[in-house]
Amino acid sequence: MRFPAIPGVSVAVMDTHLPAEFAPRARALVAAFRAPSTAATATLLARAGVPAFPCVPGGKPPFTKRGFHDATTDLGKLERFWRRWPDANLAIPTGRVSGFDVVDVDMHDGTSGRSAFDASLKVGLTSGWAFTVRTPSGGLHAYFPNVAEQASWACAPAHVDFRADGGYIVVPPSRVVYDDGQSGIYRLAAVADHPAAPVDGAALREFLAPPRPKPRRDFVPAPGASRSDPERLAAWIAAHPEDGRKQRLFWAACRAVEAGHDLETTLVALGNAALSVGVPARIAESAIRSAFRHTSPRAEPPAAGRSSHPTSPGGGRRPEPPRAVIS
Repeated sequence: MRFPAIPGVSVAVMDTHLPAEFAPRARALVAAFRAPSTAATATLLARAGVPAFPCVPGGKPPFTKRGFHDATTDLGKLERFWRRWPDANLAIPTGRVSGFDVVDVDMHDGTSGRSAFDASLKVGLTSGWAFTVRTPSGGLHAYFPNVAEQASWACAPAHVDFRADGGYIVVPPSRVVYDDGQSGIYRLAAVADHPAAPVDGAALREFLAPPRPKPRRDFVPAPGASRSDPERLAAWIAAHPEDGRKQRLFWAACRAVEAGHDLETTLVALGNAALSVGVPARIAESAIRSAFRHTSPRAEPPAAGRSSHPTSPGGGRRPEPPRAVIS
């Protein structure tokens, strides 16, 4: 199986050969998740070779000091855990340890990852789920076969998390109690009628949150932006509010220096243009002064009539910026 090509996303081809034990293990999890208690589920999971561990009653934090590292298939240990904490919730580690990776679709505080998950389904990135679990908040856990080491991650903008190696997931029939007193139970939601296939965690993350393009540094002004006219350079800056604003400002300031314009004229013209596209005043002034130092080290004299700042950091003295620089 090859993952489908997605515009703008580089998708690696995973080895999708499923371990022989996956199908019976998946059926065992489905049966275990239908058990009436977390203790019974833990026993069924252990018999299927899936390690489990207790979490605090009504919550998700582990009850044991080592957390998911204490997950075990030892029936005696599990019996002791639940004898000590009969109301404990239940969790399993994800990734190679259990044989399952999980896509966690969040839904809480008015936010939802369902639209992002649906989009990933349409392009085939998450269409190989084996079964799903409905979470107490109305979210979704989609279980996939693990076939390779993958890192866990969280994608906050999409409200989707990925639980693989180094992660764990709370499982049915655990119950969560919220701060407002409301509670809910993890429940088995659906079992797939299609063949299960792994999910490529790295490709899914890149799909949900594509990397932002790096700002260009070799800026070329728009037609009519003269090197000798700070006002034209300012208009060019104001017309380009996208990424790379500071670099555009620095480029324009360097051209103003090369044309022989003084610091205060450049600060006023380019500084106000930078403010108009969201560059903070201090950053704008710093970029312009840096351009003067970079292009002409002697081109940044103190403004006429201004005294040195009496308390500059490090005991040194530097010119106080003109008061009319950026408005």
